[in-house]
Amino acid sequence: MTDAEQDNVVSYRVVVNHEEQYSIWPEWKEIPAGWRDVGIVGTKQMCLAHIEEVWTDMRPLSLRQRMDSQKDGLADTDS
Repeated sequence: MTDAEQDNVVSYRVVVNHEEQYSIWPEWKEIPAGWRDVGIVGTKQMCLAHIEEVWTDMRPLSLRQRMDSQKDGLADTDS
């Protein structure tokens, strides 16, 4: 069986970590520590399509929050 054929047979789940970074994980494997299931299960292509749709900002959550707080701090000094 080729890798492409296997991707259509194996079920994957979409997982996300505390930094809101997405990945896929084989459905039959235990989800690793630090990751949680988002409830999407399907072929590799289906899961990757979902991730592409919902993960629009690749920056980790902590970086986005830090950048937002710096931007807010700059706005406060403009007043």
